[in-house]
Amino acid sequence: MTRYRNLLLFVLLAAAWGSAFMAIKAGLAYIPPVLFAALRYDVAGVLMLGYAFYATDQPIPESRGQWALVAVGATLLIAGYHTLLFIGETDPAVTSAAAAVIVSLSPVLTTGFARLFLPDERLTAVGIAGLLLGLVGVVILSNPDPDNLLAGGAVAKLLIFGSAAAFALGSVLTRRIEASLPIETMEAWSMVGGALIMHGVSLGLGESLGDAVWNAESLAALAYLSVVASALGFLIYFDLLDRLGPIEINLVSYVAPIAAALAGWAVLDEVPTVYTAAGFLVIFAGFLLLKRRAIRGELPRVRKLVSRP
Repeated sequence: MTRYRNLLLFVLLAAAWGSAFMAIKAGLAYIPPVLFAALRYDVAGVLMLGYAFYATDQPIPESRGQWALVAVGATLLIAGYHTLLFIGETDPAVTSAAAAVIVSLSPVLTTGFARLFLPDERLTAVGIAGLLLGLVGVVILSNPDPDNLLAGGAVAKLLIFGSAAAFALGSVLTRRIEASLPIETMEAWSMVGGALIMHGVSLGLGESLGDAVWNAESLAALAYLSVVASALGFLIYFDLLDRLGPIEINLVSYVAPIAAALAGWAVLDEVPTVYTAAGFLVIFAGFLLLKRRAIRGELPRVRKLVSRP
């Protein structure tokens, strides 16, 4: 029964996070991008703070190291990632599926940054090949025109690549900080801090609430992203992280693009291109190369779970 529960939660998480790219795209038709991202985490941050106070013994960071964790999370995992992602998705040439595929590069980039910043990590020749495969996948997906590199959404896709890099770097830097904090608490305060940073960036870009159009579509997109994709999505993530471990949960990144493609097609009439599919396959191949040892180590446990009556 537990196996089916985990599978159901995994599918729900992939669907929530994958369809979030469609909801971002839909909401950007009515709300300026960075303001949209900030408002999303105003709501999600408050919800997660409430959950942290309910579920943990330490809902407020206390030491300097713990606040450093929150600062990295707020700056890179929330503000850096979402600012670049939301701006990148404003380009009509970037579909929900394409954005999701580029973001699926995060586990590959995380491994690459870990080799640079964590002294115990080493990058083998095969690992370098895996990292390069991931980068090649992004180039294939971007399908740049050599005669006009600014055409076809190439710059927007590079911004989304930057968002994936920000998330990966933030994930690695939090591991360098010698402090522990309940993940719910870290996520909650990172969301609140990231929202404040994005409000500052939004003001600097000249965005304002007066530029937003509030209707059923924009409110639905904001509510879906804040409640379903962020608050509920992270609650499912925390649960599965304890049950499955980091290797298996990383696979959500490679199922989410399928949900993004289906949601984009159903709601926004987006049709994924062959370059999107090819880029996804190459990025996933890079992930398999980088994580080959960890995946081999997980296989006996997976076989045991599958064979259990």
